[in-house]
Amino acid sequence: MYEIDRIISRTVSYGVVVALIAAVFIGSVTFLGSLLPDDSPLAVAASTLSVAALFNPLRRKVQRFVDQLFNRSRYDAGRTIDAFSARLRSEVDLDQLGGDLQAVAAETMQPTSVALWLRG
Repeated sequence: MYEIDRIISRTVSYGVVVALIAAVFIGSVTFLGSLLPDDSPLAVAASTLSVAALFNPLRRKVQRFVDQLFNRSRYDAGRTIDAFSARLRSEVDLDQLGGDLQAVAAETMQPTSVALWLRG
């Protein structure tokens, strides 16, 4: 079965994005409509283009914020893996890397046991 927390997260984020996009659209149509002549369709066209350009960046930011609020473990796991990959670039000691890799795997995946096998 599909993860219910992912469905709830997406529903909340798209609900917030739709509300924000609608507010921006109505506000820009009203503002541009007051500047332009009454029969000009330019206000609606410009508002539509601006909202279309704003949708994906706004959706990504809202989704990231919702994930931080509701799905903290996945967000923390991503940050832990990013920090490990940054350390991985500068670390040369294989034993230290093995220990760090086991710690990251245990923290992010939370398995019952962790083992690392290296070819000799």
